[in-house]
Amino acid sequence: MRFDPALAAQDAFGQSEPELGLDWDRAIELEETFSSNAGATARQAYENLLTLAQRHPDAHSFQAFCIYITWQQVTEETIARHFETGVKLCETYLASREARTTQEVEQIEELYGSFRAGLGLEEEDEMQIEYKRDTPKGGD
Repeated sequence: MRFDPALAAQDAFGQSEPELGLDWDRAIELEETFSSNAGATARQAYENLLTLAQRHPDAHSFQAFCIYITWQQVTEETIARHFETGVKLCETYLASREARTTQEVEQIEELYGSFRAGLGLEEEDEMQIEYKRDTPKGGD
């Protein structure tokens, strides 16, 4: 990885305050619990942070924060569910057309590739790319 996801998470979280409005205090509480604990306590805080993110789908910095901490979950507990969550969060984030920094998008794309690789969904091979390119699209 060409960046530190933990540092990126801190940066993204710091930018989340205006996005979360009245939920900011709750986010701080959950993040502190997540960061200062391990095991079931940290896992519950993590799940609650993801739930909070669902309530704020346009909070792009907070969405990025959740992607970064999902990578932290992967490193703590390497299970398919965390990789799957990471893939879904990345796809949602990358599909959005909202203004984001180029650096953040590149970092999310890198994590996306790592989450996919963790699930055995390696990059498409040349045959798959060629097939998609040659397949007629609607209106062709």
